[in-house]
Amino acid sequence: MSVTAPITQDVHTIPRKLPEGPQNLIGLTREAMRDALIAHGTPEKQAKMRVGQIWQWIYGWGVRDFAEMTNLSKAFRGELAENFVIEIPEVVTRQVSEDGTRKYLVRIAGGHEVEIVYIPEEGRGTLCVSSQVGCTLTCSFCHTGTQKLVRNLTAGEIIGQVLVARDDLGEWPEIGAKNVEGRLLSNIVLMGMGEPLYNFENVRDAMKIAMDPEGIQLSRRRITLSTSGVVPEIARTAEEIGCQLAISFHATTDEVRDKLVPINKKWNLEVLLEALRSYPKVSNSERITFEYVMLHGVNDSDEDAHRLVELIKGIPAKINLIPFNEWPGAPYKRSSNNRIRAFSEIVYNAGYASPVRKPRGEDIMAACGQLKSATERSRKSRKQIEAEAGLS
Repeated sequence: MSVTAPITQDVHTIPRKLPEGPQNLIGLTREAMRDALIAHGTPEKQAKMRVGQIWQWIYGWGVRDFAEMTNLSKAFRGELAENFVIEIPEVVTRQVSEDGTRKYLVRIAGGHEVEIVYIPEEGRGTLCVSSQVGCTLTCSFCHTGTQKLVRNLTAGEIIGQVLVARDDLGEWPEIGAKNVEGRLLSNIVLMGMGEPLYNFENVRDAMKIAMDPEGIQLSRRRITLSTSGVVPEIARTAEEIGCQLAISFHATTDEVRDKLVPINKKWNLEVLLEALRSYPKVSNSERITFEYVMLHGVNDSDEDAHRLVELIKGIPAKINLIPFNEWPGAPYKRSSNNRIRAFSEIVYNAGYASPVRKPRGEDIMAACGQLKSATERSRKSRKQIEAEAGLS
């Protein structure tokens, strides 16, 4: 394998420098919203009730204007408007693929941009959400990974992506009504820009909002977090979020995975697999998904397939085979359909589901591994990144 990749960047995640002025209610947990209301004069005895009311307006019905929250007194609505805002990311561009996939480029605080992808399928609709501007990692097959990390997204910027999509899909119930069955946005995957487990607390808080039974109401089983293998945070994912887990695996030897997914140099296959075997949520009904991008002549041999089966033995799992989605300047080529089919059959015959993911949104660069915001394409120095984040 001739392609090389640098060791993953130092784990240095840059938080957003919070702006002065009114506080954004989007992204606050119920507890944090209660504390914020009390800090601005809401009596403690009323605070929990007020949170419930505001929560329903924002996350149940998609309302962004305090003036419309008619079960709150006019005076209280005025106080809210003085001290708080309800803001979500701004949609810069919206593209629709021939297959119905939607890609949104959205702008967040500081002028940075991230991408969100909505994938409609029969009986479900999946939103691919970003957790960082850029990426902590430098996976050599991933377009997003060629862009350095700028900063972590806040919980508000993460859950705000869900609100952006629900706005565009016209999926908010009428005021006073409950969520309808068979809705268009039924699943969330944390597989967009960034490594979610290097932004754990914000991802956790955003997903707790998504799962709240009085708001967006997504089951934890309809949320999947994909990690490249941040081993210390894997068990914590089960304990504090409880969602489904996917692993960006992509190789069956440390030598190859070191090049494809350089975080492997920090936590190698043996260490990663040990963490997965003891994952608290794993069971036959809640399998771990192993994502495996198919790269011609790199990781797609019959030997690789047999090794993969041996490596995951004893772990309730399914293997998602992902045809490589090429991007300008990509150093790899997609495995042939025949090679992917042969690989899949070996895995399937060993007793594991091995679906081949159908590429979606390729014509608008919305497919897996292709996300990269136009304003962040250049590699940047640490000083530049910190300056843009307001930390220097």
